[in-house]
Amino acid sequence: MSRSAAERLKSLQELGIDRPVRIMNVCGGHERSISVAGLRAVLPDNVELVPGPGCPVCICPEEDVYEAIQLALHEDITLVAFGDMLRVPVNAPKREPRSLEQAKAAGADIRPIASPIDAVRIARKDPARLVVFFAAGFETTTAPVAAMLAEGVPDNLLVLLSGRLTWPAVALLLDSGTPGFDALIAPGHVSTVMGPEEWEFVVDKHDIPAAVAGFTPESLLAAMYSVLRQLGENRHFLDNCYPEVVRPGGNLEARRQLQQVMDVVDANWRGIGIIPKSGFALRGEYASHDARKRFRSYADESRKRVGEMPPGCDCAQVVLGKIYPNQCRLYGAACTPRKPIGPCMVSDEGACRIWWSAGYRDNEWEGRKKGSAVG
Repeated sequence: MSRSAAERLKSLQELGIDRPVRIMNVCGGHERSISVAGLRAVLPDNVELVPGPGCPVCICPEEDVYEAIQLALHEDITLVAFGDMLRVPVNAPKREPRSLEQAKAAGADIRPIASPIDAVRIARKDPARLVVFFAAGFETTTAPVAAMLAEGVPDNLLVLLSGRLTWPAVALLLDSGTPGFDALIAPGHVSTVMGPEEWEFVVDKHDIPAAVAGFTPESLLAAMYSVLRQLGENRHFLDNCYPEVVRPGGNLEARRQLQQVMDVVDANWRGIGIIPKSGFALRGEYASHDARKRFRSYADESRKRVGEMPPGCDCAQVVLGKIYPNQCRLYGAACTPRKPIGPCMVSDEGACRIWWSAGYRDNEWEGRKKGSAVG
């Protein structure tokens, strides 16, 4: 731990927090930094860090992944997607491909990409072949997709969009009356795009302290110190502990392009359900690049009934901060990074994958009380 981080930790410990406090960190990148740095082990015993709904791979609707698999198998296309999406499992009979990775093994032309630029490059390389970009992600991923379309793309490039906004999931928890946390660490990258103001509702509507953080131990500890001090002084506000990147108003050009290309709509979150105004959809002006407009639907409405997590998988409870990853019934037993059953064990931003990689191997679900176990 650097000197600056050690100094921040010392200041935090000297606050003398005298009651249990639960701090939710929304971002999967934050959870990874916290786990790699071992921050949980050095915090006061009565301060808990709760992983939140910050993994886009984890909450991508099962019916969207299924639709991408069916498109790749049954249409004469090249399907491209961010690498993590290829291993996300769906509920399907064993005789059928259960992931894009398995569909690729079955002969579908499926390719992992790292950015929208790769999708454009692949489409331009073979203009006679349709390329479908399965674009799943939060604001930081969806903004480049909007920029790609706003700037113009080849006629043969289509988008199968599964974009989500981060803040409505936190609003859902807070509006439930049992959010399971006393303070919030807001995601730095999302705030860079959308502006820190997007998180003011946490303080203004719910009187819960919040702080935007970056991804270093120093920035995360600064955010933790801020919200703990706010609780101690009973003076709650939104603090920006990532000022070198996060600016008031966010990235105005990125926001403009999002508004130009996409509408905000009600959207389904895997294992959670419909969250109002939490998803992105292509505007009518971009219908010629909408894969859902070009092809017959493979969405299959029945998928929404089976589109929860797989049997025994508690990923939805992990995403909502109701339990810790190693309190899932399948964690480390049937479900590991080599053979993931739930999406939280797939992505580098999934809490289960992060905890497993950080060395948390004990499954504690048998010992947890019925209901919420966090705290």
